[in-house]
Amino acid sequence: MVLVVVSVAAFLASLDLFIVNIAFPVIRSAFPGGDLAAMSWILNGYTVAFAALLAPAGRLADRYGRRLVFLIGVAVFTAASAACALALSVPLLVAFRVLQAVGAALVTPTSLALLLAAFPPARRAMAVSVWAAVGGAAAALGPPLGGLLAHVSWRWVFLVNVPVGVLALIAGPRVLRESRETGSGMPDLAGAVGLAAGVGALAWALVSAPDDGWGSPPVLIGLGVALICVVAVVLRSARHPVPLLDLTSLRVPTLWLSCLAMLLFTTAFGSMLFGNVLFLTGPWHQSVIVAGLWLAPGPLMVVVVSLTVGGRLVNRLGPGAVAALGGLLFAVGALIWLLRLGPVPDYVGGLLPGQLFTGAGVGLVMPSLSGVVGLVLPPAKWGAGSSMINTARQIGTVLGTAVVVVIYGATPDIDAFRRGWIFVGAAALASALAGGAIAARRNSADAYRREATGPAKPPAVPPHRRL
Repeated sequence: MVLVVVSVAAFLASLDLFIVNIAFPVIRSAFPGGDLAAMSWILNGYTVAFAALLAPAGRLADRYGRRLVFLIGVAVFTAASAACALALSVPLLVAFRVLQAVGAALVTPTSLALLLAAFPPARRAMAVSVWAAVGGAAAALGPPLGGLLAHVSWRWVFLVNVPVGVLALIAGPRVLRESRETGSGMPDLAGAVGLAAGVGALAWALVSAPDDGWGSPPVLIGLGVALICVVAVVLRSARHPVPLLDLTSLRVPTLWLSCLAMLLFTTAFGSMLFGNVLFLTGPWHQSVIVAGLWLAPGPLMVVVVSLTVGGRLVNRLGPGAVAALGGLLFAVGALIWLLRLGPVPDYVGGLLPGQLFTGAGVGLVMPSLSGVVGLVLPPAKWGAGSSMINTARQIGTVLGTAVVVVIYGATPDIDAFRRGWIFVGAAALASALAGGAIAARRNSADAYRREATGPAKPPAVPPHRRL
């Protein structure tokens, strides 16, 4: 029952991501006058706030109770979804999307922490695979459902979250056990604001560069603000008693390599997700209903791979090798699109095969990297550790969306989409290399056990030998 309830969080987050992306062309047409860079903040506003708030949300859950924070997050997300459906302007929609991100940030790390606490170590890989598969099921449902709902009205893509959230609020208090860490202090909320400002400034500079020029003062100021904010967050994290970034945990090589692999992989994933919606509704001139149906097999493949082979491969090969394999499969999918897709629609021979490879890659990477926290950190660090993994995931999505806006320009053509697929493949290959580095550590002198327990202590000297 715990698995069912916390998986609702993965369902809501994944459903919202895919539904809003598929509805993006309809939302853009509902508010004429906004260019691609400005409208992209409907997506990036959510992911920037999500990325910045994940770490303090995990700390708040450790201090005040994971079940309490989980339920508050579901309530905020549900209310914000209803508010998005009623938004009358782009600024209001972006603001309510940020509020949605607040709820999602409270839900995501607590859901994984509650899940890890409810299962013994031997069954955690299976539980995390099911948790990820539920998110994949929502992702598979998202494109066709989003296309159908957006065809009626884009507002329905937000209203669909409301009944799911209400069910979670009804069931959660009955099945979830409260857990907290005694002595956990107040998290660094100022650091969260700094991280949001830094990531937001970087994304703003990237999407503004094609129009203003890379050497223009606004772009240079944005890049400078991003650098200053990131440095300030790191310095605060080194001194704050409850830092935004758990630098102590990040000294565990497997964890920071997992964060790097997740960042690179979701950069590829965010670029692919945003770019393929624009490709289908642009050069191929498909409706949002057709685009949603054509994009469904990829997320459906995530479900199949996560449930059938994901957990078993992680138990047998370790998360690093599985993540490396997933990154390679994702890159193969991007290569298929690069070689096979053109101005003439070719779904069966071009788009579909690439989706099967990219979907299989997501089904391997997401659960394997999400489960690393339970392998290398003690239970007291699970909330903060899962927050850092998910922060890397959201920052990668922001960067992927921003970079693809830069690559495409205002009116993307076929050549621009091909450059986008090259970028997607390169980012996926880089994530595979990071996964390979994780695998190398696992295969060297039982590194995982040392990272989880610390250096081995010398054996105790018997009393009769102490002299």
